[in-house]
Amino acid sequence: MSGELWPVSDVLAFLAGRWRVERTVRDLAADVTGTFTGTTAFTAEGDGLLHFESGTFEWHGVARPAERTLRYLPGEDPGTAVVRFSDGRFFHDLDLRTGHHVADHPCSADLYRGEFTVSGADRWRTVWRVKGPAKDLLLTTEYRRAADSSGPGAR
Repeated sequence: MSGELWPVSDVLAFLAGRWRVERTVRDLAADVTGTFTGTTAFTAEGDGLLHFESGTFEWHGVARPAERTLRYLPGEDPGTAVVRFSDGRFFHDLDLRTGHHVADHPCSADLYRGEFTVSGADRWRTVWRVKGPAKDLLLTTEYRRAADSSGPGAR
């Protein structure tokens, strides 16, 4: 983790809006790197946010459309969130009140460890390290608020 941290008092308010996404996916075992480029929209849904990501994933020189949906709901503590998969299963908690958070998600015998860092009103990053018998990956995602977004950091 490098640079200044940007504390976020309310993660749902911070994330609301549209973000540009650039992700690097490194398969450390096979020494292969892919990229995802697209957008993420966090839109109001009930008392939380619906997260819809769409774009292009390039792997082994082949570009394909890719998308995913998550739900961000209010956490137990004010300003925090609980992240769930689209089918309702728990993914991880999220507390950015210090500008930094680490979350674990066991998936079968593999462990996903996510590090979330906010570096400004319009910028944050995630780094997921996935390790286990089935996977050895490093996923680094940079989020930058889209110019037409309506979030708190929008100009």
